[in-house]
Amino acid sequence: MGEANREFDLVVQGATGFTGRLTAEYLLARYGTETFRWALAGRNEAKLEEVRAAIARDTGKSAEGLPLVVGDATDAASMTSLAERARVVCSTVGPYALYGSELVSACARAGTHYCDLTGEVFWMRGMIDAHQDEAAASGARIVHACGFDCIPADLGVFLVQREMNARHGVPASLVKMRVSGFKGGGSGGTAASGFNMLEEAASNPEVDRVTRDPYALNPKDRRQGPDGPDRFAPEYDDDFAQWTGPFIMAGVDTRIVRRTNALLDYAYGTDFRYDEAMLMGEGPVGFTKAAGLAAALRGGMAAMKLSPLRRAVATRLPAPGTGPSKAVREAGYWDIRLVGVHPDDPGKNLRARLTGDRDPGYGSTAKMLGESAVCLALDLLSSAPGFLTPAAAMGEPLLTRLRENAGVTATIEED
Repeated sequence: MGEANREFDLVVQGATGFTGRLTAEYLLARYGTETFRWALAGRNEAKLEEVRAAIARDTGKSAEGLPLVVGDATDAASMTSLAERARVVCSTVGPYALYGSELVSACARAGTHYCDLTGEVFWMRGMIDAHQDEAAASGARIVHACGFDCIPADLGVFLVQREMNARHGVPASLVKMRVSGFKGGGSGGTAASGFNMLEEAASNPEVDRVTRDPYALNPKDRRQGPDGPDRFAPEYDDDFAQWTGPFIMAGVDTRIVRRTNALLDYAYGTDFRYDEAMLMGEGPVGFTKAAGLAAALRGGMAAMKLSPLRRAVATRLPAPGTGPSKAVREAGYWDIRLVGVHPDDPGKNLRARLTGDRDPGYGSTAKMLGESAVCLALDLLSSAPGFLTPAAAMGEPLLTRLRENAGVTATIEED
């Protein structure tokens, strides 16, 4: 069946989960049910009906005609049927290593565009290696990491490099992303994904090796470059005049940004470098905060390698399907800063700032993921099919959507 003849333009898979429901709620509030043909999907019809009623109540928009698609994420035949009915599938069914592989495989075969919000590097690497050729042949655009992992980083670098080229005719040789602040809460789904990655690393040394590789997500013949291991020590950053500590999302953000560069035929340069950190403040207080954060992350990572402790922590994780309240989500925010370093003249360095008006992990992520799905479904994109990144797949059209619809600001600031 050709893409134009699909029953649905967009299907939200995993709509009964916490982030899935938020994404569906956002789509209903923003687009209603008449702008394009979309549906809610999950394995339990009764729960899907509850979600449909709840998002109608919470948005004040009618969802009466919103179709429901029932299917098990672990069943190949079920996911094949889903992929063949949709032009785009937006998946929220983490941990993706447990529940996402059949759908990705089905979309790659069927020529169905796909987006998700995973931060599971080893799983993404496996999907890329297994299905890249298939997706390229079928015409499917498969786009991982369309939430706070990793849209602000990926589109932030895209914005800086676009502006550096427009002003000075060259790409920045180095881009540094610094998290100025964020506020939000956690969910059971995120906790489950993190715990599953730890379990996989404990049972398979290859998981840890791939996860540590700074170019783990690059195409097979381009898994090398000038960047080294992630930073876990406090460092003073002259460009921001502050001490910095490690940013927990750097392990996935940096891999996505480097893959973008490779997919864009090294538009950022073959010697391009990229790193991330948290801004912790000036002077002794800033150093103390940075050192404390670094020690806490290193200690926590080491402790969680111990099976008894890891399993004890698992019993205290939030339940799947739970997450921060609406009040917490709406009181949240995120604020990141970037500096693009001119290869020859520091006087031509550029700065950028991206912000979001909701908590990063859920309120803002649901909007970013929803707009990514709509962008794949409705916008005329010039990117080639295959396994892409948000910037390589959607670039400027997605940046425009996020600015106009999703509460994201993205601005260039003079150095």
